[in-house]
Formats: sequence, structure tokens, C-alpha cells
Amino acid sequence: MPFPMANPNTPSYHPTSKPSKSNTISSFFSWKSTNLYSLVIFLCIISYLLGSWQHSMPTIPTANNELASKDCLNINNNNTPLDFNPHHNLNDSSLSPSHSSPHKSYPPCNVRYSEYTPCEDAKRSLRFNRDRLIYRERHCPEKSETLKCRIPAPFGYRNPFAWPKSRDLVWYANVPHKELTVEKAVQNWIRYEGEKFRFPGGGTMFPNGADAYIDDIAKLINLNDGSIRTAIDTGCGVASWGAYLLSRNIMTMSFAPRDTHEAQVQFALERGVPALIGIIASKRIPYPSRAFDMAHCSRCLIPWGQFNGLYLIEVDRVLRPGGYWILSGPPIHWKKHYKGWERTQEDLNAEQTNIENVAKSLCWNKVVEKDDIAIWQKPTNHLNCKVNRKLTQNPPFCPDQDPDKAWYTEMETCLTPLPEVSSNQEIAGGELEKWPERLYAIPPRISRGTVKGVTVETFQKDAKLWSKRVSYYKNVNSQLGQAGRYRNVLDMNAYLGGFAAALIEYPLWVMNVVPAEAKVNTLGVIYERGLIGTYQNWCEAMSTYPRTYDLIHADSVFSLYKDRCEMEDILLEMDRVLRPEGSVIFRDDVDNVIKIKNIIDGLDWDSQIVDHEDGPHQREKLLFAVKKYWTAPAATQS
Repeated sequence: MPFPMANPNTPSYHPTSKPSKSNTISSFFSWKSTNLYSLVIFLCIISYLLGSWQHSMPTIPTANNELASKDCLNINNNNTPLDFNPHHNLNDSSLSPSHSSPHKSYPPCNVRYSEYTPCEDAKRSLRFNRDRLIYRERHCPEKSETLKCRIPAPFGYRNPFAWPKSRDLVWYANVPHKELTVEKAVQNWIRYEGEKFRFPGGGTMFPNGADAYIDDIAKLINLNDGSIRTAIDTGCGVASWGAYLLSRNIMTMSFAPRDTHEAQVQFALERGVPALIGIIASKRIPYPSRAFDMAHCSRCLIPWGQFNGLYLIEVDRVLRPGGYWILSGPPIHWKKHYKGWERTQEDLNAEQTNIENVAKSLCWNKVVEKDDIAIWQKPTNHLNCKVNRKLTQNPPFCPDQDPDKAWYTEMETCLTPLPEVSSNQEIAGGELEKWPERLYAIPPRISRGTVKGVTVETFQKDAKLWSKRVSYYKNVNSQLGQAGRYRNVLDMNAYLGGFAAALIEYPLWVMNVVPAEAKVNTLGVIYERGLIGTYQNWCEAMSTYPRTYDLIHADSVFSLYKDRCEMEDILLEMDRVLRPEGSVIFRDDVDNVIKIKNIIDGLDWDSQIVDHEDGPHQREKLLFAVKKYWTAPAATQS
């Protein structure tokens, strides 16, 4: 029998259910005009019944079976419903996961791993150079160090509050750390209130709240006309700046290292705000060139004027032509704050002078310095900058290189050249539409033919394709179309961002990943659409905390990584970053899908294989899955 097809009139989705008998009979007798397709279906049914009579159960096909055999396959084996609803209660939170599966099972890890970030492990990092904080960069475990167990949620874990309530409230049990409530008490970052944390929206340089601080910025540059859509916040704290920009349709990539400010990025993610663990040290940050309309540092403690301006040079690489860099905190307005900062006037003056000199060497224009905020603007092209380079070569333009290459790529003290222009009025690389028109306008990288194999027609077809696919997904998982069920979403192989674009009407955000091994680097296109994302090698762990995402989409990921690394390691990483009761949609070749299902059965997920939206004769199949709710036991039961 074929895999079940989604239909809006079918009963609720079951993980491993066979089509009901009544539906089968009615569909059998409903055909009136015999054709070849009907005959094939009839023969499949007869073959299945004969096989059941002779062997008592159908044969599961192997990787070498013909496609026609797979079209008659049904691997569903029970009628247990796959429930997409978060329905657990705290009385059940100590339940251990079931191990009744006949497949290889993966035991729970020790509770001390509940916040394990494999590539930012504090103990492992001490093996590396502390100069320029290199030890806080990604340093992933060797294969022999890789865990083969499931990361537990802490005892008492609860589903996060729905957005926008989550912006202000987080369950204490989900991130049981009170350090910041003491350390940042006077700065209004976070308060502990019984079983919840409250986030008033304050920050080190905006104790009166991020909203008021953003209003101050909006008086200096235009944040309201759609020209600024993507932003990056370096050293983000608990990401209140990015959280409050969302109401202005500005999508912020917030990042900070895993350091002494315990769980700051984890708090951001629990609040439903886009964030990654990261640091500017020796490697390029994992974003393409010309990605962000605005960059921000509010007392982020990055030494911008040191190392020949290396860190500002990296900000310049990822800023769009005409983009803004905003700095608040030391050394800005040092004449007022130097006593509170416990630094000398001479030291702070020297720091600001160094920053000003680096900005000038990058051909930036200082727009304004008002009170505690200073803003610079990157030029829209490099025509004048190249003339100035004839007088000074500090820093020089980078030689021929790929400015979008940013996965374990060393930073260099050279200026990334902008695309060529013919006049001073022209915007290098092409002008972007304002948001929201930007989402479906042809990205300049595509219209200018700089993305190999991707044409305007390719882009338009991809947009229509993902609109169709997401509509099909909603027929299978109706909660995908319900506002509030999913907030943090991961697309593991995003291509042009079509999946994220098709979900833009919902109150969620998508981390669009372009794998480092992808044939074509399309992350620049994704940013030109006003979406956000990062690079990632899925043979390694992601720079994020456990339980980051509510929904994961994996399109052809396992075909891409075939023979590169173990399938189970990728699936264990997915299990780590997926919340309890989170959902996954796999899309891949049927052979891979069957292997995936065997492994996730051992992960104790509920799942069901579903036919392709174009019918049962496609080799590509879908696998819908839900991670069951379970946590570490209570301390008294450990």
C-alpha cells in the first residue's frame, strides 16, 4: 500500500496508523472509469492481501528494492496517535523515557549534561589559547569524545510561554540560574519571581528599558521605513535589544560567548529571541558579507581599537553598503561616566581615538554622537575609498577571496572590497527593497547572476514550490498553521529560504542554515530577502543550547551528509537542540527515511512516514516526528 497522503478531510494525524477500513473500501468502489492507475492500485491491494495471507505480515523493503515495491509499502504498525499538542503536566515530569523499542536504544545522559554545548564546553576550552579569547571559540569534541546518549531536560521543565508573553517571562525550572538576577540587579536585566523569571527589558546601558533606548536610536536614524530589516547584536546579554526590535519588524541575530555571564544566550532562546553562542576572536563570524543593515554593541567589551582594528574590519565585512554601526558604553560619553567605569580619562580618550581612527580607515562616516550613543555609517560603495587608498594602505583591500566564506575562516586585517560600481550614486551589490517587499523581490545576488546555477526563474519557482509544500505540511500537522504552537524554528538545509518565507505570516522565526558542504552558498540570498541564518557543518554540534527549537525542518540533509558522518550523530544532535514535545519534518530519499525512522524509534520519538505531496510514485518521502516529553529525575530520585 502507498504511504498515507495528507488530506484536510482526514481524521487527526497518527504516527503509525494504517488507513481506516471504511476509507479503503469507499475509495476502492468509488472509481467508475477504469484506467491504468486504478488497475495498478487494485493489483497492489490484491498482492498485499495475498502476502498477508501467506506470510501474516508485509515485507519491509530494503535499500535495493525497486521504487514500484516502495509505492506499495506501509510500515505503519499501530494506531497510537501522534500528538502535536504540548500536554504534559509537572506531576509527570520525573517519568523516564520508554525503552521498549526493538531498535538500538539511546539511554539518557547524566543530568550534569542538561546544558551541554559540545563545541563550547568549558573544560575542553581550557586546552586552547587564551590570547584574544580564542579558547571561547568553537572547539568541538573528537569522535571518541562524542556522547551517544540523550540530553535530559532539567526536572520540572515546562513548555515556554507563547510569544509575545515569552519575551517577558521564562520558567525558572527551564533555566535554573539566578546569578544574573544578582549580578545585573541594578541594570534591570532580569528578576526572579517565584517559579518564573521576568525580563523588564533593561540592559547595562539602558536600565530604563530597551524600548526607550531604541526610541533614542530611532531619533538618530530611521528604524521605521523598512530600510533596516536585519541587525546583529554583538555581546547581546539576554538579547533584550533584539527582543524589542521585533515589534518594529527588525530581525536581530544576537550572539554572545558562553562565559561567566551564565546562560545569557539560553535565556534569550527561552524568551523566543533569535540567538547563537559566538564570539569575535580569530575566526570570521558565521555570516556572509553584506548581511546586516545594522550592527550594535552596547558595552559589549570587545576591544574594537586593538589588533589593528581587526574586529571592526569584521563588522565591516558583514555590514551592507550604507549600513550602520551603533556603539554605546565605554568609551562613548566618557567625560560623564569615567568615574563609574573606574577608568582614567586618559585611557578612555585613547580608546575612543583608536576607534575613531579605525572607522576612518574603513571609510566610515560618523553620523552622530549624542549622549551615550554614537553611530557610524558604512559607505554605499568604495569609489572614494579606493582613491584614498592611494594615499594610505592601512588597512589594504583584501586580495581575491570569497567574502562570504565564513566557516572556520581566519579573519584578516584587510578591507573586504565591495562589488564594483560605475558611479558614486550606485549602491554596491545592488539596492534592496524595503521590508516587507524585500521578502519576494528578486535578491540582487540572483538578478546579477553571482550565485552559480540560481536564476530569477529558479528563485520564483522555489517560492511557489515552498508555498505548496508548507500547505501540504499543514494538512499533516495542523498545528503548523496555528499561531503560537511553534516559535523557534530551525531549517537545517535552507537553500533560498523558501520554507521560512512560506511561514512569514506566523509569530515565529526561522534559523536558516546553509550547510558548509552545500554545493552553492546561498546564505547571502537569504539575508537579502530579510531573513536570518548561519553556516553549519552537521557533522558537528550547533553553537546553541539544548532545547533551543520547537520545530526542525530537515530537507535532504541526510542525502547531503551521506558517507560524511554517522546518521545517528546528526540525529542525536537534533534530539539535543529540540524541545520536549517539539516536532521534526524530514524530507529525503525513501531509503534514508527508513533508516532515520529506525534510529529515531531508538530515540523514543513518535513518527510516521508520509507520501510526497506529488503522490506515492516519488522516491522522496516525508517523515513527521514528535519528541516525547521526559526529564531528568528529581534530585531525591537521582
